[in-house]
Amino acid sequence: MIGAIRTPAQQLVTVFGGSGFLGRHVVQALAKRGYRVRVAVRRPDLANFLQPLGTVGQIQAVQANLRDPASIATAVKNADVVVNLVGILQESGRQGFDILQAQGPARIASAVGRETRIIHISAIGADEKSESAYARSKAEGEKGLLALRPDAVIVRPSLMFGPGDSFFNRFAALARALPVLPLAGADTTLQPVYVGDVAEAIAKAVDGAVPGGKIYEFGGPEKRTFRQLVQYVLDVTERSRLILPLPNAIARLQGSILGFLDRLTLGLMPDELVMTRDQAILLERDNVVSEAAISEGRTLQGLGISPTAIEAIVPAYLVRFRKTGQFDLKRNTAA
Repeated sequence: MIGAIRTPAQQLVTVFGGSGFLGRHVVQALAKRGYRVRVAVRRPDLANFLQPLGTVGQIQAVQANLRDPASIATAVKNADVVVNLVGILQESGRQGFDILQAQGPARIASAVGRETRIIHISAIGADEKSESAYARSKAEGEKGLLALRPDAVIVRPSLMFGPGDSFFNRFAALARALPVLPLAGADTTLQPVYVGDVAEAIAKAVDGAVPGGKIYEFGGPEKRTFRQLVQYVLDVTERSRLILPLPNAIARLQGSILGFLDRLTLGLMPDELVMTRDQAILLERDNVVSEAAISEGRTLQGLGISPTAIEAIVPAYLVRFRKTGQFDLKRNTAA
């Protein structure tokens, strides 16, 4: 019947970058709703872990690369909704900011019909005038997408946390190994947001419950400085370490050196030690939800989602870094 409402099971959602940190939560949220999910990734064989998140045949991984228009066209074929989660914090080989983040969103928009809805994940801090190549590419990606699809839903999350994140886990690992923690942007304010809340908001957008043509900004219930967040990691893991704030100039130099060493070793440096000059530049600016987004309801709260506090999630997955160990029976019993 013409105009009949289609159920989630009758709809196909293509998720680019669905095997990443945010991606696995988005795929799970969509699967729970009953959508058929096509996960578009460079290495489908590394995305098989997603299949148990849904029923048999509900989640399918396909090969796609934003550098290859033909693979994009194949990945979005017959899709009702396309979600783009592709993003990188540092460039590696042919995986650059320009091709993935500046050009990628428009490439996806060019491959789909007008009837296919698009949801794109950007980042708070996206700015065409930024010194950071990452921030500029994010802003250029938004601009290119909106030029083709002014009805797209664009989401800018702050720092995301959750099991397997690259922030709290990173500093817990560093605190276990180092007596001093040099910190770039120690006084920069962040607004950590739970990855599960962001995924739920994206799923709502897939449902059609989020108006398009707007840029949404997602942050958690609290704003804290970088230094306060690292101190929280130390408190949770029961470690005492010196936090050494670095002046911006020194932080940029440190990023340049570490970035060079990472390239020199062909990416073999431990992830916890890798930092680039571009990332140091990003840490010079606060990363919080804007007052305009709050007043206009372009936030999690505006979508009816109550943001989750870090205290409700983080301790459970940082327990393995605790000084006395996660299997300290006496300590665990007392807790």
